[in-house]
Amino acid sequence: MNKTNRIVIKVGSSLLTDQKKLVPRWAFLQRLMEDIALLSSRGYEVILCSSGAVSLGMKMIGLTPATAGLRDKQAAAACGMPLLLNAYKQIGHEHDLNIAQILVTLGDFGDHRRFLNTKNTLHRLIESGVLPIINENDTITTEEIRVGDNDRLAAKVAQMVQAQHLVILTGVDGLYDRNPSEPGAKLVETVHDVSQYLAVTSEVGTLGTGGMLTKMQAANMAQNAGCTTLIANGEADNPITSVLDGARPCTTCVAHAEPADSWAAWLTDRLQMDGSIVISNSAADAMATGGRGIDRDDIISICGNYVKGDVIHIYDETGTERARGMTDFSSEQTAILVRNREIPVKQLIGYHSRAVLVEIENLICLDDRHILWEPLEATATA
Repeated sequence: MNKTNRIVIKVGSSLLTDQKKLVPRWAFLQRLMEDIALLSSRGYEVILCSSGAVSLGMKMIGLTPATAGLRDKQAAAACGMPLLLNAYKQIGHEHDLNIAQILVTLGDFGDHRRFLNTKNTLHRLIESGVLPIINENDTITTEEIRVGDNDRLAAKVAQMVQAQHLVILTGVDGLYDRNPSEPGAKLVETVHDVSQYLAVTSEVGTLGTGGMLTKMQAANMAQNAGCTTLIANGEADNPITSVLDGARPCTTCVAHAEPADSWAAWLTDRLQMDGSIVISNSAADAMATGGRGIDRDDIISICGNYVKGDVIHIYDETGTERARGMTDFSSEQTAILVRNREIPVKQLIGYHSRAVLVEIENLICLDDRHILWEPLEATATA
């Protein structure tokens, strides 16, 4: 997909929904869709990642975001999605915008085949001049299998379509060097290294599931794919074009000059950890030179339950994450292989295979550009 003039826009629940009445904020929606129409007239290909379905549906089930449990939120999403899409459709019609809805789950990004299928659908809609509106399918997802925030979801979409820009509209002007309510807080206008600001980004809004931390994580994922992220206040006329034109303050997270290719970005930028392994320091050092993958003799412990084709995180003995890669064996098979190192693979699992957990072509070593993940507790040891 050609990334020329392609932009992904993420809008949070606090902008789309009146926090007290739990109804659409029609004035904001009007400004948003009018600006998207302006972007289209400038030659941009636009994809919108929209929150709001759960909060809009709360009133129909008689609850509030503060009192709702998982089942309540699933039901609220089912009620709120038609309301959200109807609002977009009504206002979009005024600006000659045709819309389409795409509901995704974690598996649509974690499974490479489904990732490509979703990408192809987006490509076809863009070719037809249709505005895709993407949201997580909150009606069917559970805590274990959900993305959890639309900031990182939008970053994965930006990576998927090779967008030039990711614009995250929120309730503040961007990233501050401390809590923006504290005296002396200053807006950070340009970010090259996201990891420097993770410690000051922990607060979460009332309606949303993500705060500034998830926006920084999203920005890092976008940077790695060669996409510049702009974080800005959505409460403005022309909320998107005014930021792109430099007409108002925002935080710009600059894309890396040498982005990863699409395969490397998919392998390394994860929304959830499927599982992990700990390998010996000597194996980790050899892996880092690019000369080999990971075989069963390298493995010290196994963490989590994963299946063949999942992407696992690879740690050395000090607990430092060194790489991520697609596994050729499940966690159960891996445990059998490493506990019986002298027995041929076929005898243990029933078919011929090399005892290599991650082949070198399916392995990416991490560098300073990546945000590292904390290791899981081991579920099996060698």
